[in-house]
Amino acid sequence: METKQLTREEFKQEQQPSQQDEKPKKIRIRLIPIWLRIVIVILAIVFAVTIGCVVGYSVIGEGKPSEVFQKETWSHIFDLVKKDI
Repeated sequence: METKQLTREEFKQEQQPSQQDEKPKKIRIRLIPIWLRIVIVILAIVFAVTIGCVVGYSVIGEGKPSEVFQKETWSHIFDLVKKDI
C-alpha cells in the first residue's frame, strides 16, 4: 500500500470545506469603537481619582471639599510626605 504524498497546496485544499458547506461569516459591528472605549476608561479613572481625593480630604480629613483643587493643599501634602523624620 502506497500513501500518496500531497503537496502543501493540495493538503490545504482538502482541509478547507467546500463553498457549499461553508457557513456565512458573521460580521461583528462594534457599538462602541475601541478608541472610544479607551477614552471612556481614561475619563472614568480621572473621575474616580477626583472623587476619591474629595472624599478622602473632606470626609476622612475633615477639610473643605473645594480645598482639594488648590495648589497649596497639594504642596503641603507633598511637603509632609517628603519630610525627613
